[in-house]
Amino acid sequence: MRLVATGMLVAMAVTFLVARGLQPLHPAWGFVRAFAEAAMVGGLADWFAVTALFRHPMGLPIPHTAIIPRNKDRIGDQLAQFLRDYFLIPVVVARRMRRMDLASAVGRWLANPTAGSKRVTRGASRLSVEVLQALDQERLGGMVRGAMVTQVRTIELSPLLGRALEAAMTENRHQPVIGGALRWARTVLESNDSIVRAMVHDRAGAILRWTGLDETLANKIIDGLDKMLAEVAEQPAHPMRAKVEEALATLAHDLQHNPEMRARVETLKLSLLENPAMQQWINGLWEQARHAMLRAARDPERLLAGKLGEMLRQLGQTLERDARLRTTINRFARRVAVGAAADYGDVIVGLVSETVRGWDAQTITQRLEHAVGKDLQFIRINGTLVGGLVGLGIHSVDVVL
Repeated sequence: MRLVATGMLVAMAVTFLVARGLQPLHPAWGFVRAFAEAAMVGGLADWFAVTALFRHPMGLPIPHTAIIPRNKDRIGDQLAQFLRDYFLIPVVVARRMRRMDLASAVGRWLANPTAGSKRVTRGASRLSVEVLQALDQERLGGMVRGAMVTQVRTIELSPLLGRALEAAMTENRHQPVIGGALRWARTVLESNDSIVRAMVHDRAGAILRWTGLDETLANKIIDGLDKMLAEVAEQPAHPMRAKVEEALATLAHDLQHNPEMRARVETLKLSLLENPAMQQWINGLWEQARHAMLRAARDPERLLAGKLGEMLRQLGQTLERDARLRTTINRFARRVAVGAAADYGDVIVGLVSETVRGWDAQTITQRLEHAVGKDLQFIRINGTLVGGLVGLGIHSVDVVL
């Protein structure tokens, strides 16, 4: 558009020269000359006016030119004050937020996060990855580990363990555990029968060893133990199993009500927390959690397809159905926005003002000129055409009179 406006000015100059030379041949050329002459004046005047806003015309330091670069600090201050006075007012923000149904928009997105939201999902994914990677892992890991250890220290485990064991026994969920323990005991006995044989051999007398009865006795002991474990495992009503259940019930009661047992469990808990192996395990838990969060952040579509995605979809559907919940969330968002405008309005204003002050004259000139766009050149074009028409009208009046 700058080339078009400049081209029209050059065309008017050429037209003026041609009409001036041909004017003696016919009076009509006088009208052409008057149009072209006035068009040149109008085009040059508007070129000067447009240029004077942003820079010195032809580089000449003419007074009252390069208006925007000379006044950029004042413009920045006025712009910031304009934002403060007409936009960042709590009443205006509240009125605007009242017309917004933020909860419904969030609900629709959560109910179907993969529809039309690739950009949002990718942006949130990149942001999450960058935040996780930017954090000081040593300090953050230390904070997480410290919080975990502190939380475990403040919780008395003994009553929790007792109630958990009591609930498991009430619902008969301890039977598979007992059965598994008995099967494990049979496996251990079978794998370590040589230890039993050695014990019998060492404690048997010389006569038993000489006659070989120690080996027979060891076999009988091993077979008897294995048979007893098998019977206890297979028969829920076995007396030994009843004794085990009685012992478990006593343990559950003591864990909850016996001060001495509770103190022993607490001491054991503190000893475990101080154990280097336990601390290393806690460190491993944090690293596993961090890597899991990074994997999830890098692949949000896979994450949304799992249980978390299902939970988010249920939340979105709830937001879509529950008008009361939407009203509560919208009210909360409105209060947050109004509070931010009231508390940080001056900070935002200062940011705008300082940003504009930090720009150099050429930067703000280019940005404002590009923001206005083609309209600046249309001013020149209109000035050329209007000037030409005015010149034509004046010439016509002169000829008539």
